[in-house]
Amino acid sequence: MHFELNEEQQQLADAIRRWIGRDYGFETRRAIVHSESGVSPDAWATMVELGLTALPVPEENGGFGGDALAMFAVMQELGRGLVVEPYVATVMGAEFLRLGGRHGALLERVAGGDLKLACALGERASRHDAFDIATRGEAVDGGYRLHGEKRVVLHGAEADGLIVSARGAQNAAGVESAGSAAGEQGMEGVSLFMVPRDSAGLRVTGYRTLDGLRAADVVLDGVVVGQDAVIGRVEEGGAILDAALDYGAGLLCAEALGAMEALFDTTLEYLKTRQQFGAPIGKFQALQHRMADMAIHLEQARSMALLAALALARSRGVASGDAGDGAGDGGNDGGSDGGSDGGAARRRVVSAAKYRVGLAARFIGQGAIQLHGGMGVTDELPASHYFKRLSMIELTLGDMDHHLERFIAQPGFREAA
Repeated sequence: MHFELNEEQQQLADAIRRWIGRDYGFETRRAIVHSESGVSPDAWATMVELGLTALPVPEENGGFGGDALAMFAVMQELGRGLVVEPYVATVMGAEFLRLGGRHGALLERVAGGDLKLACALGERASRHDAFDIATRGEAVDGGYRLHGEKRVVLHGAEADGLIVSARGAQNAAGVESAGSAAGEQGMEGVSLFMVPRDSAGLRVTGYRTLDGLRAADVVLDGVVVGQDAVIGRVEEGGAILDAALDYGAGLLCAEALGAMEALFDTTLEYLKTRQQFGAPIGKFQALQHRMADMAIHLEQARSMALLAALALARSRGVASGDAGDGAGDGGNDGGSDGGSDGGAARRRVVSAAKYRVGLAARFIGQGAIQLHGGMGVTDELPASHYFKRLSMIELTLGDMDHHLERFIAQPGFREAA
């Protein structure tokens, strides 16, 4: 697939690469990872200054209205630099708010960099199915009360607000829904809430993950939120959740591509400089064959990641916003998601990309470690850090098996087979 960034996208990508090379090198990143907070306020301020937080936010909310292709260029560079700041979590949370169409003021704060978000979606028993939701919501005077637990919430402890999925709130007709505490599946009956970090009854336990990023386990013990906390409409958030998950998966594919490119380059350089038997090991034909196989995987992953970005950019990506509630707040006025096929085309492409990028990440990561030998697994070399991040990306928002099954389940696959 032939694809070139436009002038503005290339300039932004170049600016990010210069910043990372100057102020966010490997040793600086290691120091940030091992710090108490695990993130850098200075790095975040620079990202805001570069316009990264404003890029995906609609223009009417103080942003630049960048689509998935513009975000592709950004995520590729952040992946190349192994940036650990809470950017993906925040922009994915902003996508929930944009799709809901009712929180223009919050989107303005995201664009300005003073509101960090996290998406509290996964649960203990849900594995990769974000629609397997046991968290419950119940209608109370003036709002909703939430009970449940969320697991491995990326940057949950660093966020100012959490996007929380739940079931059992009140539907559009005002009738309280029933549901078992064991969890339910399917897009029907999903409600999404914007929960402030300082809400009473909200407990967040943060920790460092394998790849150096931060995650948290979240307990909602009777957390009460107002009616304005609802994203979209009560019990009609399934389409928003589905679209935002695909958006996040597309971002991760682009980040993985950047990480694979950097890992491939550093491995190639190692083969040129590491000496055995009086010659660089890169002269050994078997290792050349391995690098050639890695290059093929890299190019195939690049094509699929770009295809996913194109599919996301073409998707209208608007789901069940409430025009009345969003009036005067810069909100979206609602609509349909993904065109006449209900988002099936988007789901097919994103799942295909997540599977193919995951396959390439596994092959390139394992190959790079093997080609580095014992040094490849040490903390002192970037190779091990890239491998860990690629491994975590493959498991985030659905692993390869999950997306392969999802791809097969889309309409038309079995008939065509």
